[in-house]
Amino acid sequence: MVWPLLGWLTNGLIGRRLSRALAGELACVTVAASFVSALGVLLAVRPAGATDAAVSIVIPLFRWLGAGDLWIDASLIIDALSLVMALVVSGVGFLIHVYSLGYMADDPDLPRYFAYLNLFMFAMLLLVLAGNLLVLFIGWELVGVCSYLLIGYWFARPAAATAGRKAFIVNRIGDAAFLLGLFLLFTQLRTLDILQIRDGAPHLPEGVRTLAALLLFAGATGKSAQLPLHVWLPDAMEGPTPVSALIHAATMVTAGVFLIARLDRLFLTAPVALFVVGIVGALTAFFAATVALRQYDLKRVLAYSTISQLGYMFVAMGALAPVAGIFHLVTQAFFKALLFLAAGSVMHAMHDVIDMRRLGGLARPLRWTAGGFLIGVLAIAGVPPFAGFFSKDLILEEAFALGLSTGNFLPYALALVTAFVTALYMTRAAMLTFSGRPAEAAAHPHEAPPSMLVPMTALAALSVGGGLLGARVAGEPLVEFLAPLIGVKAGEGAVVHPPAGLLVGISIAVALAGIVAGIAVHRGRRDPALGAIAAFLERRWYIDDLYDAVIVAPGRALARWLAGPVDLGIIDGAVNAVGRVLAAVGRAARRLQTGYARQYALGVLVGTLIIVGYWMLR
Repeated sequence: MVWPLLGWLTNGLIGRRLSRALAGELACVTVAASFVSALGVLLAVRPAGATDAAVSIVIPLFRWLGAGDLWIDASLIIDALSLVMALVVSGVGFLIHVYSLGYMADDPDLPRYFAYLNLFMFAMLLLVLAGNLLVLFIGWELVGVCSYLLIGYWFARPAAATAGRKAFIVNRIGDAAFLLGLFLLFTQLRTLDILQIRDGAPHLPEGVRTLAALLLFAGATGKSAQLPLHVWLPDAMEGPTPVSALIHAATMVTAGVFLIARLDRLFLTAPVALFVVGIVGALTAFFAATVALRQYDLKRVLAYSTISQLGYMFVAMGALAPVAGIFHLVTQAFFKALLFLAAGSVMHAMHDVIDMRRLGGLARPLRWTAGGFLIGVLAIAGVPPFAGFFSKDLILEEAFALGLSTGNFLPYALALVTAFVTALYMTRAAMLTFSGRPAEAAAHPHEAPPSMLVPMTALAALSVGGGLLGARVAGEPLVEFLAPLIGVKAGEGAVVHPPAGLLVGISIAVALAGIVAGIAVHRGRRDPALGAIAAFLERRWYIDDLYDAVIVAPGRALARWLAGPVDLGIIDGAVNAVGRVLAAVGRAARRLQTGYARQYALGVLVGTLIIVGYWMLR
């Protein structure tokens, strides 16, 4: 955590004095140092059994503040969950930093870019390692600030500046709910220490547990872009592509999932909140997948796929399987980062063209990029043996088990349909981008430099073999590592166990059906019109239009009214009226000041006579 902070300070203070190459290399080294440090801690504590059992090592740093009975100690938690998150954040973050060396090579303000990236890494590592909810909230807010800076990095572009503000404002809505949940927990437990909250939450009244969990989940919907606070994430594509990869793969959007996993005992003892989490996740997954079917900006397709995959993670949380959700978080970090970096390679080759209607025929000139993108497509579609298959299949199994136990099969049904749609729209993206003849023959595309291809190759390898971290055939090492600490082990939360073999077969069949349908429909780069359905999906279910009509337009009208009749008419009018009255009084008083001594003497005489007369007539 300290290394990226040092990188931020160095690039932020003296970055302009360094060479551009040195500024980037320094940022990469600091993130690599964080990954090595996290790996070293894992190797140091695991033999002692501290992370193999449900044990958390608390490292106190200093007394942060004290007021009344509120005493906040800055501390770190080292346990299975924090180590997994730290390794994913720093590992994938390092690859994205290296990729940025090539992608951003021509940017004139490279030290500022890498300073922001390093600060982003520090904020996310602070969030996942925090031992106190208030410290976690500081990291939570810093992540939001960094996303604003990075999304609007090219602030001279109006679209980028607007997207940065939108991300910042929408996240503040969820953050307000987060704070209310934090205050509620403190009033009930008189502590903000995470471990004490986890231990004390099951003993709270059910209504308090439910309300606190729902408030914290509202905060999670903002950071993790779930309905109805998802609208900021697609617009975040206005930032540099490595930033999109960092936000979508391993940092900001996973914060909400991590929060629920960290406070699992609160959520697992609040059935109503868990039901809401599962339903919202399933609806979000389905909604985003359908919208992605009719997007033409390749990065926006990937943005909606991120929203959909996050929905899967929340389905896992709602199905009493937080370990499955974290497993999917890990695999999604691999294949989603790969897909975004491949999209960036396409932009690099096509001079920033990202509209799939203007692409096509790139499989031959961009062989490595096309191969990496194809691996990412197979992974996100859930085709074995790629990483996404193992984690998505585990979530589907847990959702089906929840249905057997409670009779609520809606999350499973929506997640299964979403799996088909995911395979369909990702196949569409691959066909429109890489197959057929080039739509713009004059583009002369070229493959990315090694600094961009090497990180993509590493992520492709992780997207192929990363599923072994949770595969049953490999002994489920990640699941076994996390299970004693968070929630229940996969499959143990269900009263009735589902037929795993049948569910696996259905999952594979659905994924393959989506790919075959995508190839059949979009062969030759065809993109058939769907009439009213296409308009509905292209307008994103009209949710953005609804927000514009209900919130944005009335808000602007209110602002105009406050700025016009209220501010100019009433407030400024009152101030101006006072000024006019004082000016009139001043003009009247000025007439008494003629400058003639005889007039002043007469005034003194008249005043004296009045006073003498008053005293004589008393």
